Amino acid sequence: MSDYKGKSVIVTGGAGHIGRAISEAYLRAGANVIICGRRQPSQPVAIDGQSAIFVQADIRDPSQAQQVIDQCMAQTQRLDILVNNAGGSPPIESATASPSITDKIIQLNLVAPLILSQMAYQVMSIDNSCANIINIASVSGARPSPGTVAYGAAKAGLLSATKSLAQEWGPTVRVNAIIVGLVHHDAGVAHYGGPEGFAKVANMLPLKRMAEPSDIADACLYLSSQQAAYVSGATLEVDGGGEVPVFLHLADTLV
Repeated sequence: MSDYKGKSVIVTGGAGHIGRAISEAYLRAGANVIICGRRQPSQPVAIDGQSAIFVQADIRDPSQAQQVIDQCMAQTQRLDILVNNAGGSPPIESATASPSITDKIIQLNLVAPLILSQMAYQVMSIDNSCANIINIASVSGARPSPGTVAYGAAKAGLLSATKSLAQEWGPTVRVNAIIVGLVHHDAGVAHYGGPEGFAKVANMLPLKRMAEPSDIADACLYLSSQQAAYVSGATLEVDGGGEVPVFLHLADTLV
């Protein structure tokens, strides 16, 4: 599972919080890694003397997305793995969300991964080996997502697309998704009301901690490995056991 020598990997948003961990994991495993983003990363993505190739691109623009694929082929002559990681959304109330922001959120989290996957398939399918597409989804796509409705809807669509593409593109390409739960991020502590609130939220999870970005990276390495050769169309939940229903906590306070 740890040997990716000679393989080429594209990680969208590969210099961000989770994306950087995914990119570094594949670099550590010996792969050639191409990352993309709208801005040059402040720190290069590198590990053990190996650096990722950065392509500046807004993947919501199909022409720029194609440039990412073209650069990968020009630099490495192959594409084995695509990790559709770029995504996200600010908190926004549905009643006041503008059509423009709603469109941008859905473009980034659903339309762009679909189009990039189509482009990747065109070059993946010329190789006899089975290639891999991994869609980074979210618990927001598998349960209600108040405050980020468009994001949750887009991620739900990505989960549906994962299963459909796996059926269309097998056996040439395996397509899987990771449902990412709460992930530790120093910048996000304030979102939970400071360290005390952060600790309370983490303690509500069965494993008593939020995910580290490396947990998501390890899941990617597994899904694209030979150990997962018969896994396609799957959604792997990396959420520490899931969020405990709030009514259980309310019941405890009433006892």
